[in-house]
Amino acid sequence: MFAFILRLSTIFLALLVMAEVAWADGAPPAATVLAHMEAGEAHQGVTNDAQHVYAISNSTIGKYDRASGKRVAAWSGDPQVFIHINSCEMVSGRMACAMSNFPNVPMDSSVEWFDPATMRHVRSHSFGPGHGSLTWIDWHDGFWWACFANYTATGGEAGRGTQSTVLVKYSADFVERESWLFPRDVLDRFGDFSASGGRWGRDGMLYVTGHTRPEMYVLRLPEAGGRLVHVRTITLPTGGQAFDWDATRPNTVWTISRDKAELVQSRLP
Repeated sequence: MFAFILRLSTIFLALLVMAEVAWADGAPPAATVLAHMEAGEAHQGVTNDAQHVYAISNSTIGKYDRASGKRVAAWSGDPQVFIHINSCEMVSGRMACAMSNFPNVPMDSSVEWFDPATMRHVRSHSFGPGHGSLTWIDWHDGFWWACFANYTATGGEAGRGTQSTVLVKYSADFVERESWLFPRDVLDRFGDFSASGGRWGRDGMLYVTGHTRPEMYVLRLPEAGGRLVHVRTITLPTGGQAFDWDATRPNTVWTISRDKAELVQSRLP
């Protein structure tokens, strides 16, 4: 037993040394892939609960069994109404989804709720035009935290580009309380696009992904001023888009691979 423990300790120390070398070289720590699941709807984002994983694509949502990977149900809406569902998360037994009219302008946004048991649309809240295109919304610490993307590329409005992407804090009934801009270096990494996914972590940090780069940015609220602070970057196995924390494992995320039409489960470093 002592030899086994000693071997584990040696392996752990070796991993720490490898991590320190990587960080010293400027390479961010990387997530470790745990599982893949084929999903034709894996185009915009993913959410999950204890039994199922849900793939999101504009006006469709596929429901997949965790154990078998088989699609067990699906929802499809009118694409003239449900134009661009970008991300969803489970809140109090409902699936709360961020939707916009991307790439149409003027930009307008809404939150759309679904019953994951029946896969039926049950409720809507419209923000209308204003801050930009809603890409993700997260219920955290008694408030809604919503990201409104702005784009330098297609889907942007005159006079506003990626630099105008904003995080807005709302009360439970969507009264605006505060708002913050994103760190300049993270905006540079977004390129002509914006923040596609975001979730608060158990550590009190905000985890954010862009639209294309295989990276996750760990942010925090500033002590003063109106711009979020970039704490660190994590390398992902997939190219951005909306993600979700795994409902059954801590420090684990679901992301999507658009190219492979897959849902990917990974453990963060």
